[in-house]
Amino acid sequence: MRLEPVSGALGPAGSGLDASDLRIAVFAAEFNAVFVDPMLEAARAAWARAGGAPAAFVAHRVPGAFELPLACREAALTGRYHAVVALGCVIRGDTPHFDFVCAESARGLMQAGLESAVPVIFGVLTVDSVPQAEERADASRLDKGGEAVAAAISMAHTLAAIRKGI
Repeated sequence: MRLEPVSGALGPAGSGLDASDLRIAVFAAEFNAVFVDPMLEAARAAWARAGGAPAAFVAHRVPGAFELPLACREAALTGRYHAVVALGCVIRGDTPHFDFVCAESARGLMQAGLESAVPVIFGVLTVDSVPQAEERADASRLDKGGEAVAAAISMAHTLAAIRKGI
């Protein structure tokens, strides 16, 4: 069974998006929690601004960015969510580990979305430094957590419109 939003994409005044008829799953990496936790809170705030019900925002933790694709895929395949959001943070170090984790996380999340036909949003910070992570995770600056939820809402409505032939 595929869930379908019933309203249009425009929502409460000032928000620009309507999450009132949506349900999303958000997976947040525990690794680099100092950056991921503010992104998760910003994601909740963006959800609320768009009129999403608190109970329709389901959040789970995974160990790190490498584990996000499997968890997101499984959630997407349940048919219970209109979109799935992955939140994480990988900071470049002195070894190629950064490149492997970032590439496989991105590839796996894209594959999860394509296999499930549910939007799987890449909200993983892939940064060169701690100051870059701070700037992107901060809701009062670049707000990547809020952006990820906005993308999820937008894509849920876009796919619903495509499927309805609009």
